[in-house]
Amino acid sequence: MKKEQVVHCQFSVWYPIFKKLTIKSLILPLPQNVIDYLLDDGTLVWSDDETTTTVTAPEFPEFTCKVLEAINALGGRVFPKLNWSAPRDANWIALNSSLQCQSLSDIFLLFKSSDFITHDLTQPFVQCSDLDSPDPVINYELVLRKWSELIPGGEFRCFVKENKLIGISQRDYTQYYQHVCVQEQQICQAIQDFFSQHIQYNFLDEDFVLDVYRDSRGKVWLIDLNPFGEVTDSLLFTWDELTSGNSLSANQDEGETAQQQEGPAFRYTTSEVTVQPSPCLSYRIPRDFVDLSTGEDAYKLIDFLKLVGKKQTNKQTNKQTNTLLLILIVHFVSTHSFITRLLLFKSSL
Repeated sequence: MKKEQVVHCQFSVWYPIFKKLTIKSLILPLPQNVIDYLLDDGTLVWSDDETTTTVTAPEFPEFTCKVLEAINALGGRVFPKLNWSAPRDANWIALNSSLQCQSLSDIFLLFKSSDFITHDLTQPFVQCSDLDSPDPVINYELVLRKWSELIPGGEFRCFVKENKLIGISQRDYTQYYQHVCVQEQQICQAIQDFFSQHIQYNFLDEDFVLDVYRDSRGKVWLIDLNPFGEVTDSLLFTWDELTSGNSLSANQDEGETAQQQEGPAFRYTTSEVTVQPSPCLSYRIPRDFVDLSTGEDAYKLIDFLKLVGKKQTNKQTNKQTNTLLLILIVHFVSTHSFITRLLLFKSSL
C-alpha cells in the first residue's frame, strides 16, 4: 500500500467520480482551529477563580453556521466522517448508540471519542510501504452524508486486486443473517454486476477495497472506498490470503472440499454458532457506566456522586462541589445520554 493509494481513497477524491452511485453528501473544509480542538485532550476548562463556576469551551461560529446549513440541506440528519474514517468506534457514547447527528455538538462528541478519527488526523500513512517518502499534504474535510437507515445485513466489503474483484465479505460478520445464506448467489451476482458496470477501471488505482450496500429491492449502492492494505479491516479474509496471489475459497459447509470457482470468493457468517464479538467492543466502557448513561441504576449514580465529592481538593469550595454535582444530576435526567456528559467533566476532577 502506497501513500498515493491512501490519498486516492479520500472521500473528496472518489465522490465526484461515483456521485450517482452513492448517498448524497456534502464536504466542508475543516478549519485548523477545529482540528486543534479535536486533538485536544481537554474538553471543558473550569476557571481557577474560586468565586465563579463558569465553564468555557471553544466556539466556531462561522463553521457552525456552515455545518448547520449543510445538515439542513441534507434533511436535518447526517452521518459524519472525515477524509477516510467514520467514528464507528464511538457509537457507544451517542444517544441510542447511533451515529446519526443533528448538530455540530453531536459530531464533536463522536469525533473526540473516536480513535479512528484520531488516526485520520495524526497517522494516515502509518502502514504504507513507502514511509521514507515525504507525506502528501492533506486538506482535512468534514464529510456529511444524508442519513439513511441501512440494515447491517445488507452491507458487504469487496476486495479488488489488479482491477479484479477477488473477494466479498459480509461487513457485519459478528451476526448471522439468514437472508444472506438463502440469497448467496443473487447477492454475489448483483455485486459482481455492479462492480463490472460502474466501478471496474473507473477508479484511480487498480488495488482497492469498496464497501457496498444491497437494498431490499436488490439494488447495489457504493458506500465507501478504502486502501488495499492492512489499515483496512479484512473481515472474514486475512491480508495474507488477499495479497498472496492464490485463488481464494468461499464458504464451505462442514465436510465439503474446496472446489474450483469462477468469480470472487464470497464469505459470510454461516450459522449462529459462528457468531463473533464485535471488534468495536474494545473501545467501549464498563457496564456500570452504561447503566449510568441509560438511567437503569440510580444507586450507581449516587455512588458516583459520592466519589466525585471525595475527589474535590481542599482548595475547592463547597459551592463549587455542589455546583458540579448539580450539573451532573441535571444531565442525568436530561434527554441526552448522561455518560456523554461525564466525559466532558473529566478534566475538572
